[in-house]
Amino acid sequence: MSERGKRKDEHDHASDGDSEGHAPSKKYQKKDSGDSDDIVVCEISKNRRVTVRNWNGKIWVDIREFYVKDGKQLPGKKGISLSIDQWKVLRDHADKIDSALAED
Repeated sequence: MSERGKRKDEHDHASDGDSEGHAPSKKYQKKDSGDSDDIVVCEISKNRRVTVRNWNGKIWVDIREFYVKDGKQLPGKKGISLSIDQWKVLRDHADKIDSALAED
């Protein structure tokens, strides 16, 4: 059985099919669900939220879409995780972003 699982895993990495697209999301969800250090900062919309999380020993600002599966809200693939340094750069440019939005 273990050899069969290994072959399937190797095949998934070698192909660009739909099965590969689903496998990483499951792995990502398992890693996230094991970490309980998520702090929901705000909900941008029904399925989008900003969280601060500790993942792999680093702090991240995560802006992500969520979906519901089996009654649980789980993080989706669509989103971005910013390191503290990246977050500071974005925060420091908030005035420029606001100015650009006002021009439209």
